[in-house]
Amino acid sequence: MRPFVIFRHCGISLLIVSVLILISALIALFTPSDNSFWPLAIGGLSAFICGLLAVIYTKPVNYIYTNEGYTIVLMAWLTAWLFGALPYYLYGGEFTFVNSLFESMSGFTTTGASILNDIEALPAGMQFWRIASAWIGGIGVVLLITLAIPDDRNGQVILVSSETSSLAREYFKGGKRGFVRMMLITYTAITLISFFCLKMAGMDWFDALLHAMSACSTCGFSNKNSSIAFFDNPVIETVLILSMLSGAVNFTLLYSTIIPGRRKRYYILKSEVFRVFIVLLAIATLFITLSLRINHLCDTTHESFREAVFQTVSIATTTGFATADTNVWPDFCIGILIICSVICGCAGSTSGGIKIDRIVLIGKEVRLNLHQLRDPLLITRNRVEGRLRKPVEINQAAVFVMMYFIMIFLGMLINTTAGMDLRSGISAAIACMGNVGPGFGDVSSFGNYSGMPEGIKLTSIVLMLAGRLEIYPLILAFRRR
Repeated sequence: MRPFVIFRHCGISLLIVSVLILISALIALFTPSDNSFWPLAIGGLSAFICGLLAVIYTKPVNYIYTNEGYTIVLMAWLTAWLFGALPYYLYGGEFTFVNSLFESMSGFTTTGASILNDIEALPAGMQFWRIASAWIGGIGVVLLITLAIPDDRNGQVILVSSETSSLAREYFKGGKRGFVRMMLITYTAITLISFFCLKMAGMDWFDALLHAMSACSTCGFSNKNSSIAFFDNPVIETVLILSMLSGAVNFTLLYSTIIPGRRKRYYILKSEVFRVFIVLLAIATLFITLSLRINHLCDTTHESFREAVFQTVSIATTTGFATADTNVWPDFCIGILIICSVICGCAGSTSGGIKIDRIVLIGKEVRLNLHQLRDPLLITRNRVEGRLRKPVEINQAAVFVMMYFIMIFLGMLINTTAGMDLRSGISAAIACMGNVGPGFGDVSSFGNYSGMPEGIKLTSIVLMLAGRLEIYPLILAFRRR
């Protein structure tokens, strides 16, 4: 393990983060009565200077070892998180030290959980940084670092492999650097298209930009206290539904559908995983619509469907936007939404959770095993998306799911032991681990995490990071310890 290698890449991550903080400071500078300029300017310059010194005083290397790759991934995220919290802490107000750390981690991991009671009181510069941190976290700080590595193909391979699972890259047959470029192009294109559509739907340019960045990163941060319910506009909700779905779909599959590769073209509608994802969303929406109408929580079937489809997509994509208070919905609806917040979107997207890819893989393996129990001589082969899956892939998916639920159980145990009620404690653990944001009980869609004890906020930070890094980099970085 070479510390200077890790130090250098942490410096690159700080330079990337500092650019967005300084852009936020410029927005504050040119916005009347915006008092967040100096906190943002000091935070941005601090990150820039520290990052520049780290890059200048360390030499580039031609080889990155695997254990260094996992450590770089973890440390780059932690460095971005700590310096990202600095503008919050310098601004003050509701941002205490722990609250600043919580809000920063929630943004970078695209969780969208907030400690703010009055979001609209934040000035424009701080609003932009809050959502910009989620936007850069959606594409991944480490993926951007690989673009800054000149011709170090081994370094690119190690970092991309450490940051993303093999499921995220299986539709792209090019090199790792091409994979990162493709992800960034797709991500930026979705954001820009969403921005223009939201502007035409009635939002002003600043609201449209913030909500486009938040939707495509599947974070769910809004600059309104009542989230999307503030606008009460079906067209805006429709645009956001499409934006959230785009952010939760495998970017390589989406890119390949529009721009075919040299060898093979993949179509999103022919994707087995995508079809399962859409079918499950449709079933969940149907059941919730019927439940809302039967329980007379909405006046018409159309209104029931409107609330059901938006909230289902919002939770299933781990975005967390809200148009209704799901805390007052029937337990049946809440149960469906909790299942959606555990499974979530597709691999290779900005969505969190277990990922539908792993669910399909494990589900097929269970079915094949049941067939083999009835006929022991039957030779079974697990195929997903037309490709034969190796036993090691199935084992990795199963182990990940097991570890995922262990992390949720530990989070739930800590939350309830610290005094949270059972509904709030369980849903907060699931929401933080899945990077969903809102849960139920005290942390519902129109609630926040401000009332939680500081100890629970710190453990929630760990859950958010573990969920965003998909557990393995977090564990492998400390495996020797």
